Amino acid sequence: MESTDALSILSAEGFTTPLGPTRPPARRRVDSVDDIFSRLRQGDRGALSRAITLVESARESDQVLASELLDRALPLTGLSVRVGITGSPGVGKSTLIEALGMHIVGQGKKLAVLTVDPSSPSTHGSILGDKSRMAELSAHPNAYIRPSPSGCRLGGVANQTREAIQMCEAARFDVVFIETVGVGQSEIEVRNMVDCFLLLALSGAGDELQGIKRGIMEMADVIGLTKADGDNRLRAEVAAGQIERALMLLPPDPMGRRAKVQLCSAKDRTGIDTIWESISQFVEEDKANGRFDWRRGNQAVTWMEELVHQSLLAAWLRREDIKQATESLADAVRELRTTPRSAANHLLGIVQTDLRSKSIRFE
Repeated sequence: MESTDALSILSAEGFTTPLGPTRPPARRRVDSVDDIFSRLRQGDRGALSRAITLVESARESDQVLASELLDRALPLTGLSVRVGITGSPGVGKSTLIEALGMHIVGQGKKLAVLTVDPSSPSTHGSILGDKSRMAELSAHPNAYIRPSPSGCRLGGVANQTREAIQMCEAARFDVVFIETVGVGQSEIEVRNMVDCFLLLALSGAGDELQGIKRGIMEMADVIGLTKADGDNRLRAEVAAGQIERALMLLPPDPMGRRAKVQLCSAKDRTGIDTIWESISQFVEEDKANGRFDWRRGNQAVTWMEELVHQSLLAAWLRREDIKQATESLADAVRELRTTPRSAANHLLGIVQTDLRSKSIRFE
């Protein structure tokens, strides 16, 4: 006789609860590369989401599928305009992106937005709430929004953002936005994966003073001063002048250009078209002078080198002798019997010895 207690027993359909039997745990979905690719090239959103999940997965089996899928999709990639968007918390990134996105889809273009949410250093979880902050854009048939966790990676982007971009391009999206975590001056890694870098700043919050600092301001191609409406309009105009003067202290890009500073308001939907015109003009200029292809090529090589570094480090750390040595040296560092530098040099010495003897293996 089946129990009706709240702490119920396993039934034929799953676990029985006071409200009835629950469904059994869903089996993990397994798709073939042919199926995903066929649907992906037709712009199927489910296939796109599945493809991005594969490239983001740490499972070895998923990585094999992801590599094959990326190889198949390569001829379809590289045709979109990639735009990186960053700014400090509170600057209104999501609101501005929605307004800018609605302007773009209003022109008949397809837009993909890849957002990166910070991961908790303790639980490694993320809220991933960007779609809820872009309700109008997420409901548009020509828009696709995909939030991803940063994975505690520095630089404001996720581990596999580059591959996610390629999947969006294979699904025939015309424009791809990459919204970074939004943490400050060090958030420049996205510049190495996009065609144009949009920096959002807020007048009256100290952002105008960042123009005299090297770093993220030096990487920006277009700077948007947000919330330039109502009583804040005058402050935004003053801030724009300060930033433009500060930019004169920084060297121009190889084409002699400095970032354009634009006022905008997502609330009033003013200045949105001007920002998109500045982005489009920047990209078209790069295409005309050959810098667009040069930049894309260098970005691909940079990603290849980073993947090699990541793979070599992961393979090295999987070796039993390295694991044992690391644990022993970690104890010595904790107990102040050696310095972190000396411990690191000892670990590197193991690799150098293996290289000299040509016996190093990375399985």
